[in-house]
Amino acid sequence: MQPCAIWITGLPASGKTTIATMLKESLMAKQIPVIILDGDEMRKTVSRDLGFSPDDRKEHNRRVIEIAKLLVNNGITAIVPLISPYRETRDMARSQIPNFVEVYTRASLETCMRRDPKGLYKKAQSGKIGNMTGIQSPYEEPLHPEITLDTDKGTPAQCLDKILSYMKKSGYLKG
Repeated sequence: MQPCAIWITGLPASGKTTIATMLKESLMAKQIPVIILDGDEMRKTVSRDLGFSPDDRKEHNRRVIEIAKLLVNNGITAIVPLISPYRETRDMARSQIPNFVEVYTRASLETCMRRDPKGLYKKAQSGKIGNMTGIQSPYEEPLHPEITLDTDKGTPAQCLDKILSYMKKSGYLKG
């Protein structure tokens, strides 16, 4: 069994954090060293000096990549629920982090806007915030993720099962 980085990408409100939390709980129950590097939490700490311009987003992702790489290299599985809207940045993560697994939480913009747990879509539509991914700022869907989760169709438990199954098949979890 090897540590890995589970990089969960998708639009805001696509289910990244929900799935990451469930995955962490499942791995902890199996005594696997694991940590979540949540994009929002990372912005409050290591990236509090950054905004949401394309360059700031890339720098934020670069910082998270470095931390995830350190964790995986030290035997800790890193779960990274992070919008990471640019393919180029996710490709950089893939090239730098050993045992990288890209998970795409695919949900329609309409579904994400309906969920909107933080009210971000409403704020973006009213002009209170700018550079909102999926509204004023682009999200580049992954071309070849290891796992695609249709979070507007499957339940969180079904999504979790799909990740765990992949991890077992790939040697990141014992069968």
